[in-house]
Amino acid sequence: MNTAEPPYIALYHSGELKKRAKRLEARLASCDICPRKCGINRLEDETQFCHSGRQPIVASFCAHHGEEPALSGSCGSGTIFFGNCNLRCLYCQNYQISQNHERQRLNKSNCYSLAEHMLYLQNKLGCHNINFVSPSHFVPQIVQAVLLAVPMGLRLPLVYNTNSYDSIKTLRELNGIISIYLPDLKYASDVWAKRLSQAPDYIRQARNAIKEMFRQAGELLVDESGIAQRGVIIRHLILPNGLAGSEQSLAWLATEVSPKVALSLMSQYHPIHQALKFAPLSRAISLSEYKTVLKVANGMGLENGWRQEMGADRIYLPDFKSKDHPFASKR
Repeated sequence: MNTAEPPYIALYHSGELKKRAKRLEARLASCDICPRKCGINRLEDETQFCHSGRQPIVASFCAHHGEEPALSGSCGSGTIFFGNCNLRCLYCQNYQISQNHERQRLNKSNCYSLAEHMLYLQNKLGCHNINFVSPSHFVPQIVQAVLLAVPMGLRLPLVYNTNSYDSIKTLRELNGIISIYLPDLKYASDVWAKRLSQAPDYIRQARNAIKEMFRQAGELLVDESGIAQRGVIIRHLILPNGLAGSEQSLAWLATEVSPKVALSLMSQYHPIHQALKFAPLSRAISLSEYKTVLKVANGMGLENGWRQEMGADRIYLPDFKSKDHPFASKR
């Protein structure tokens, strides 16, 4: 278990954490938590694009051993999967919980239960961190749960595992709360972002969000065991037929963020959910596509991080029918 004290502990003792929790909760009355700014009153359980009201929706939580090595380590990353999402990716591997909105209503929780999940992952499973997956639409609930969890003994670094469709205003409230940012860099074209994820302004929003994350957390720092304590890890999923715009995205990352940023280059794309209905997405990536992106990353000087080998397209597919162990079996 980690011994370094994360900065949110100091924010708790100074009263700043409580102030941020109150500010974020107040914004749910006319929701502007993510870039969609739907303006509905989630405090009264009104819902719109993310189908999420006042309470957090926890679809699953577990010790995840399939994250990047600096997160999973030997004891696993304490992963909390939130239900619903503020994107609609045609190929989402978590579609069972991100887009099955009727089912997710059954998983409605509360902030105290969310805090208890964090403590269970820390104390019972001995995880290295608490990893919030698809957190963008539940930031107020997360901060409230952290506020509750600190006096209960929470001491682990917090990971913000996001699609990057995040609000700068919201991210600034997370400064000093989140130790490790794990954002996706999905696209280099708003045309494809709109077609594949219903996010017509993804490029501007995601790039600004990643810059803010890097401003807060900087380059990846690990302890003597190689476990991440702070920093940013960028995930880029290679898509078939160049749909991810890998060359443009990686060029932007190297020039506008840092060539030293940790890059997790992912080959695990598998046609799932609605991808088979859309011909350009209906196959796994080819070896030549994989090698091309590797060459681009190396040419940009993006040498830090990890390169997922070919053949991983089925290994990381979860099955959320098993709520407690979504990665227990391979499909």
